[in-house]
Amino acid sequence: MSKQEHIILRSYLVVFVLFLLGVTIGYRLIALQLTEGDQYREMAEKNSIKNFEIPPVRGNIYTDDGSLLATSVARYSVHFDAVTVNERVFRQQLGPLSDSLSAMFGKPSHMYERLLKNARAKQSRYSLIARRLSYHEFQRIKQFPMFRLGGVRGGFIVDRQFVRDLPLGKIAERTIGYEQRNPNGSYLKVGLEGAYGIELRGQAGVQLRQRIASGEYKPLTNDYQQEPVDGLNLWTTLDTNIQDVAHHALLEALEKYEAEHGTVVVMETKTGAVKAIANLGRTADNKYFERLNYAVGEAHEPGSTFKLFALMAALEDKVIDTTTMVDTEKGVLTFYGRYHVRDSKRGGYGVIPASQVFERSSNTGIVKLIHENYKDNPSQFTDRLLSFGLDKPLGISISGEGTPKIPHPKDADWDGLDLPWMAFGYGVSLTPLQTLSYYNAIANDGELVMPRFVSSVRTLDGALVAEYPKKVLNPAICSKETTSKLQSLMKGVVKNKWGTAHNIYDEKLSMAGKTGTCQVDYTTDNVKYVASFVGYFPVENPTYSCIVVVHKPNKSKGYYGNVVAAPVFKKIAESVIHDIPKETSIEKSKLAVLGKDSSGPDIHDVLEASRMPDVRGWPAMEAVAALENLGMKVKIKGKGKVKKQSQNPGGPLNKNQLVLLTLS
Repeated sequence: MSKQEHIILRSYLVVFVLFLLGVTIGYRLIALQLTEGDQYREMAEKNSIKNFEIPPVRGNIYTDDGSLLATSVARYSVHFDAVTVNERVFRQQLGPLSDSLSAMFGKPSHMYERLLKNARAKQSRYSLIARRLSYHEFQRIKQFPMFRLGGVRGGFIVDRQFVRDLPLGKIAERTIGYEQRNPNGSYLKVGLEGAYGIELRGQAGVQLRQRIASGEYKPLTNDYQQEPVDGLNLWTTLDTNIQDVAHHALLEALEKYEAEHGTVVVMETKTGAVKAIANLGRTADNKYFERLNYAVGEAHEPGSTFKLFALMAALEDKVIDTTTMVDTEKGVLTFYGRYHVRDSKRGGYGVIPASQVFERSSNTGIVKLIHENYKDNPSQFTDRLLSFGLDKPLGISISGEGTPKIPHPKDADWDGLDLPWMAFGYGVSLTPLQTLSYYNAIANDGELVMPRFVSSVRTLDGALVAEYPKKVLNPAICSKETTSKLQSLMKGVVKNKWGTAHNIYDEKLSMAGKTGTCQVDYTTDNVKYVASFVGYFPVENPTYSCIVVVHKPNKSKGYYGNVVAAPVFKKIAESVIHDIPKETSIEKSKLAVLGKDSSGPDIHDVLEASRMPDVRGWPAMEAVAALENLGMKVKIKGKGKVKKQSQNPGGPLNKNQLVLLTLS
């Protein structure tokens, strides 16, 4: 066989093999179509269409008077499906749609025309047009040319998400907190949002979405396979007016004294309901905002405010009385030849009774009283402190409570300085909220109550789901006799001319409490201070207790507790007692459904209104926040709730228009 014949034979063989292969593939394709086609088509469809979890609307958080602290506001993202639109419709309405988008968003019309044409050329099924639109903006854009034809004929695709909005701004932001879901399904919980996450979350819904290019999914329809169930509403104990006063009084002090950070808590004496809590920290550009919840989480040496507990232990053990005389040793005590305790007054206070040791805040006096009576048995002193419960967290609902520290002779690091140093608040640690709770117990005749941030959980229509009443942690932390004596001493701190807080004395406003000026960074050459004041008012019928703590003020501006912190306390007390108008209370169940009757509008209707809402009857701060959220400028006249509004309800809604609210 010649070489040429051999090549021809091999060619025929290759062609024959390819023919057989083609026949085999063709047969297999026909067989698949006839026998297994439906199965594979079903598998492909399952892979391209699947259920997506739709988050529910998170429940609202209210103050005790029905003002909104946190709410979920809908935000809309609009996409364009360039595949489903008819060619004639696309050509006819491309220009008008581009012009409408340009007018709405202030960008050139040709930019949108190019965007839509590119989407058409690439057969894009999910091209982004706009994101984070308000309800009013969404209602406007859905009426634009082409888009008004809907999802199939107009290629209009909308995704709705809910974002958390704080109508009162930064006020109490850290106490409100947040809840963030981690990829593993667990939650990062901060503040009330985290503590009551289960109640606020609701139940997720389900929506069918189809996979398109680049692994993205678009909704098949705007309907849900399973409707999401909205979360429950949380009613806090916070008071809008007291919160506002506390926040701004603290801010003013921090700015005046150029402090690093500070906190204020106002609590209802009898019930433990927290009426206000502010936590402000300084930023790099010397502004203040709610960085951390210092009141709850920051345990630190309290300094002289701890003298109340040292004196309480000595009075309970009856090793002293308020009339016991003590020599303040010319203002200096020395231990082991090198460690000194000094009074703020050079030369000391001479020989004074124990009552004045407290009222004058004599370090040498309190140290002598405690050291001389307990040096042979320091466990007696520390055990008495432990019997008050000072070493235990309060167990509040908000996570992150700081751990208190009370040293004990059984501790491995106990030494001879611990006893005297504890007497005036060093070597121990308490959070501001823990300190306040025990001062509140003295004002409350010895009854220690749990600080409460939440009063109830309710459904959207106001039905009660759970209630959180007053909780007593200890009916009597000490004897009535001791309580009465300590109440008298705290009153003397403010009223008596030698009292460290006599500078805030007001004959028209009775106050009682204790100043604190604690050194920090005292092992360095740059000693700084923590200024504090904690007490209650009015003295005759204790209604509110309050603590003010200011960390690291500028020493050249002032750093003593009576100078930096006590005036903040007084400003809050004056506002609460004298300035807050008396108003007729409305049941919370009725407040929860404003808008369902003549009482006023529903907050979601206000925040997503397309016409001027009716905010008459609303608390002023909430009305201002809601209207400003809609882009309007607001001025208020008077105090209380909204009586009149300058723009008629139901009228046109124009951004940047001025609305005057008259309050009563």
